[in-house]
Amino acid sequence: MTSPLSPLYRICGGLAAFFLVMIAVLTGLSIVSRLMGFTVLGLTAYAGYCMAASSFLALAYTFGHGGHIRVSLLLTRLKGRARYWAELWCLAAATFFAGYLAWYSIRMVQVSLKINDISQGTDATPLWIPQIGMAAGSTVLAIAILDRLIQVARGAPIVDDDPELQSE
Repeated sequence: MTSPLSPLYRICGGLAAFFLVMIAVLTGLSIVSRLMGFTVLGLTAYAGYCMAASSFLALAYTFGHGGHIRVSLLLTRLKGRARYWAELWCLAAATFFAGYLAWYSIRMVQVSLKINDISQGTDATPLWIPQIGMAAGSTVLAIAILDRLIQVARGAPIVDDDPELQSE
C-alpha cells in the first residue's frame, strides 16, 4: 500500500522494532543482574510495557504490507463490482472497529492521567505512560485502514495479500 502517510507507518514500524530491542535489553539485564546476585525491580513490568507498545505500534505498518490475517475465503471468490463492494464493506467495518479501539485507548490514557492511576507492581509507573503506545498504535491503525478505504473508493486496485492467489 503506497500512500502519502507511508512515512508515518514506517516510523511506527521503526518504533515497534525499537521496543522489541528494548524487550531483549531488559530481559538480558534481568538475567545478568540475577547472575550477579541482585535484582533490578520493575524490569518485568517495563518489558511488558515495551511488548504492548511494540505490538500496537506495529499494527499500521503490518497492515500496509498485507501482514494481517484476513478472512479472504469469500472475497477471493468474488469478481468485478461484487469484489469491489465487498472490499469496501470490509474496509468500512475495519475502520469502524479500529476507530472505536483508538477512541477507547485514548480515553483510557485520559482517565489514567486524570485519576493518577499507577501500576500495582514495584515500579509504580503512572499507567498513562505505557498506555500511550497502545493509543498511538491503534490510532495510526485506524488512520491506515481509513486511508486504504479512501484509496479503494477512489479506484485503487484491490490486491490480494496472498502471493499464491495472485499467481492463479
